[in-house]
Amino acid sequence: MKSKMKTEILPLLIIVIAIILGFYFYSVFPDQVPLHWNVYGQVDSWGSRLQGAIIGPAILTGIYLLFLLIPLIDPKKEKYDQFAKTYLAIRLLLMLVIFGVFLIAALAGLGYKVRIEVWIPVLIGLLFIFLGNYMGKIKSNWFIGIRTPWTLSNDEVWDKTHRLGGKLFMLLGLFMLTAPILPGQFIFLGMIILIIVLTAVTTIYSYVLFKKYKKNEPGIAERSDT
Repeated sequence: MKSKMKTEILPLLIIVIAIILGFYFYSVFPDQVPLHWNVYGQVDSWGSRLQGAIIGPAILTGIYLLFLLIPLIDPKKEKYDQFAKTYLAIRLLLMLVIFGVFLIAALAGLGYKVRIEVWIPVLIGLLFIFLGNYMGKIKSNWFIGIRTPWTLSNDEVWDKTHRLGGKLFMLLGLFMLTAPILPGQFIFLGMIILIIVLTAVTTIYSYVLFKKYKKNEPGIAERSDT
């Protein structure tokens, strides 16, 4: 998958802004800043102002580089041209969410009363909703999507499993958007349960589909995409 400069402008701009903000936050942060919060929005981990300033930009840079590397090392690298726009959109969404988390954490580090227990689940919820919308467009690969032995063995199983998975992702995202009206422990417990259900349902569904194709059209099920 070839990168074009116009597709790199926004991700690189996000990284540059994050780095600039990192320098600014480092200059105004107190010596100790919060780095992690529990489900009730209470700080349970502290770090230096340097940590608070560089973690966000470092993660953003890492995600950007990782998404450049993945198509180069994937045995199914030829598939990426088939969902290039979706791949780049997912990268941008992840970076925007991380950037949002960085800003929220920085405001909390500066002493502003930010409801972490509300904003972080909302951001994650929006991410799941958008990811769910794109799931059905992802083509078979070894890094992005619902990767089971059965989805990786058959393109039709992959496509149908991801269409179902996309709907489940959107439901999970909608649940996360209820964070402002539900206690933190319910959001956390509900998210864990829904993730377990999503994983189980898509895994079983992909297996059942694969067995169906293998029974009806053995040649298709056995075909390798590589």
